[in-house]
Amino acid sequence: MSAEFDKFSKDYENLVTDSVRTSFGGGGSEFFHTRKIELLLRFLKRRNIQPSQISWLDVGCGQGELLKLGSGHFRERCGCDPSVGMLSAASNGIEVRTQTAATKIPFDSSTFDLVTAVCVYHHVLPEDRAELTSEVRRVLKPGGMFVMIEHNPLNPVTKLVVSRVPLDKEAQLLSARTARYLTSAAGLKPFLTEYFLYFPKSIYAKLGPLENMLGWLPLGGQYASYAFKQ
Repeated sequence: MSAEFDKFSKDYENLVTDSVRTSFGGGGSEFFHTRKIELLLRFLKRRNIQPSQISWLDVGCGQGELLKLGSGHFRERCGCDPSVGMLSAASNGIEVRTQTAATKIPFDSSTFDLVTAVCVYHHVLPEDRAELTSEVRRVLKPGGMFVMIEHNPLNPVTKLVVSRVPLDKEAQLLSARTARYLTSAAGLKPFLTEYFLYFPKSIYAKLGPLENMLGWLPLGGQYASYAFKQ
């Protein structure tokens, strides 16, 4: 996994560019990252959690795009990734550490209030996913939240884009049901699945509130699976 992304890190943005994806996002990747940070902040607001009071770790953070968007919101932002090449583009002010393996998280136990893994698990071998999820549980504080965001294999447009992106050549998509099973098997308590990315950027600008009401419908381009550590 690390070698794969080190090889592609210098040309990462071009390698995730696809005509369908570009049309949906209205350009580059910014729309997709923005939608995810909006999703996280809205989730925390619903639970009356102040982001400014919590520490956040993004596992498999890549170049730190999502963490950068969290600037000014979170008390602490940290990231880790197996690819040194990807981490070299992470912004100053964000603590990042290299994972020695895709299944290892280089932080102490019970450190974070929030852990995210955004489009990471489909790059992790199915037989290694349980170990990674156990590591997520280890670094979470009691009561802490884990949010796994993944491509939705039930969405035909998502499957088309994944099949055409070089970085996803070896990807193995996982369903929301599998995500819930992984978190439950690791000792976390899954409690919510939320689907999003129904509308392209041009339509979302006008119908964003409607999309937010469709989170229960399993047809969005991606989903967020939420669980907490008891």
